[in-house]
Amino acid sequence: MSQSTLQASGTRLAQRLQRIATSPSSVAVQKVRDLRAQGRQVWDLTVGEPDFDTPENVKAAAVRAIAEGRTKYTPVNGIPQLRTAVADRIAARTGVAHDPAHVTVGGGAKQVIFLALSATVDHGDEVLIPAPYWVSYPDMVKANDGTPVIVPTRAADGFKLTAAALREAITPATRWLILNTPGNPTGAAYSAGELRALADVLAEHPHVLVLTDEIYDEVWFEAEPASNLLAVAPELAERVLLTNGVSKTYAMTGWRIGWAAGPAELIAAINTLQSQTSSCPSSISQWAAVEALTGDQSFVERTAAVYRERRDAVVAAVRSIEGLSCLVPSGGFYAFVSCQDVLGKRTADGQVIATDEQFAALLLDSEQVAVIHGAAYGAPGWFRVSFATSQEVIDEALARLARVVEALS
Repeated sequence: MSQSTLQASGTRLAQRLQRIATSPSSVAVQKVRDLRAQGRQVWDLTVGEPDFDTPENVKAAAVRAIAEGRTKYTPVNGIPQLRTAVADRIAARTGVAHDPAHVTVGGGAKQVIFLALSATVDHGDEVLIPAPYWVSYPDMVKANDGTPVIVPTRAADGFKLTAAALREAITPATRWLILNTPGNPTGAAYSAGELRALADVLAEHPHVLVLTDEIYDEVWFEAEPASNLLAVAPELAERVLLTNGVSKTYAMTGWRIGWAAGPAELIAAINTLQSQTSSCPSSISQWAAVEALTGDQSFVERTAAVYRERRDAVVAAVRSIEGLSCLVPSGGFYAFVSCQDVLGKRTADGQVIATDEQFAALLLDSEQVAVIHGAAYGAPGWFRVSFATSQEVIDEALARLARVVEALS
């Protein structure tokens, strides 16, 4: 139903809703679903969730929870067992201890991030978002009356925010810096030295909080563990909200469990908001998440190895196509591909491909290959490929991608 139809019927939507749009990635995924419902085969490289099933031990823990009657409301901030498991995991990763009381659990990391912004952002507050960025960050800020300040990064810098760019972007109105590492859509991850340089700038601006989104930290391909801002700069602990969840690491996207750990006052504010919205996360999902964090971890290592093989195949295939290029992602399950050198070319019927969005549409229309265009992530001239799908789908999709590029003139 359109806005004009709603108004005619006497329904008036809030202004905050008119400031935001539906997630572009959700739109792309739904389009794939719609095409498949029409009977069309689509080679889908849009999906942002593991193609693996949830580990058996985790599913068994959920079944036990149901059998034991653990089906009632839980504390607003999550069951103590899960908050303790989260605190233990963070301490192991960062060396910084968090009291489990300073951990909150929500219906996915996405919800927790939204509530954190709701609890802290007022009209006129600025939130720094390095681009390329996860598609939801700017709209979350807008929905909470804040101003997203997009800070461009360069491919030459590995799509990572530099200390100089951060220093230039901070103003007296800056409330948050959002730091997603490893990042979506690029797979880029900050080294300890790069994080130290950012921490030195943040030390000059004590009014700036930092939200670290580390949802891909265990989908990791390098020999050394992923670096972490708290591990590098523990002195910032009272200004850092660390967010994560079980969705990507444990193939538990539909279970909807995420968490945040940080300053006591901020966690308490998030809990207050949750108490008036969803009351608490799913009890069954929480017990499953306890098992995910504390049980057998072989699934994590095994799936990361598979993703690494797929990453290498995607990077090699993309780099073999004249006119396309990409960096090598350190984590996550995405490759961010530059199509800048093919923009401006023409299809066989004379259509000029002027934008990355038009290129993505051409892929879908001519070869049934679905990707997400880079402008959705604040990076025109690029597109995102997900390798959270089978090698067979990847091989066929990239062969079709090559055909499209080769046909342009």
